[in-house]
Amino acid sequence: MVFYLIGLGLGDERDITVRGLEAVKSCDAVWLEAYTSVLCVGVERLEAFYGRLVKIASRDVVESGCDEMLAQSKNGNVALLVVGDVLCATTHTDIALRAKKLEVKVEVIQNASVMGAVGKCGLQLYSYGQCISLPFWTEGWKPTSWYEKIAFNRSGNLHTLCLLDIKTHEPDYQHLAKTCVTRYLPPRFMTVNQAVEQLLSAEQEHQRGVCGPETRAVGMARLGQADEIIVSGSLAELRTVDFGAPLHCLVLCAPTLHDIEAEYVAQFAAA
Repeated sequence: MVFYLIGLGLGDERDITVRGLEAVKSCDAVWLEAYTSVLCVGVERLEAFYGRLVKIASRDVVESGCDEMLAQSKNGNVALLVVGDVLCATTHTDIALRAKKLEVKVEVIQNASVMGAVGKCGLQLYSYGQCISLPFWTEGWKPTSWYEKIAFNRSGNLHTLCLLDIKTHEPDYQHLAKTCVTRYLPPRFMTVNQAVEQLLSAEQEHQRGVCGPETRAVGMARLGQADEIIVSGSLAELRTVDFGAPLHCLVLCAPTLHDIEAEYVAQFAAA
């Protein structure tokens, strides 16, 4: 009996590795983690290609520790499918640790992730500093703790990968308070444009020249898919670029680029 953590890559149902597909076909139960990221195709496409029923592991399932699937893995092979690579999110590391504490054999099958795919823009991966996550701001909650990490990276002439927030299966708390009935809000995916607005707002607040309008950056959308888009320019220029459908990410360039980086990134310059 094995509990598999299997990366799906960044494209569609065909991006699973041969090893991953063989593992899926050996499983008695297959779950898709649909909380930390999303795939560009529906679950029915996965089921048709993999030849297995795929259950959705919602935020509630994942945050509760995946108890049901771990219990199932005591009696048979179980797979948790993860968009991108498996252990890029601490959520999945925690699940693997839970499984091992239950004396369940864990096998990790990796795949491509945004952490590597951003290399497509030409900025050298070994010149990246700390990665940050930009959460959606609300009227009463506008955190800027990530600003210090950008400042730290820039002080070492390092790029900063900004992962942008997604909201799926989020409870509508106002509706719950009024009706005592739980319903869920439509999915939301932060765009490069929204990220730029928050970065510029944080710069106005802190004023340390970390992410102002002239800061060079690269916006990317749907990396690994046929219609991916990469645009480089200042934050002021990226502010109005239409990057289309999710998922988006943003890289803040180091203050000084290597000549090869500068030449490669230039091909994506905003029109």
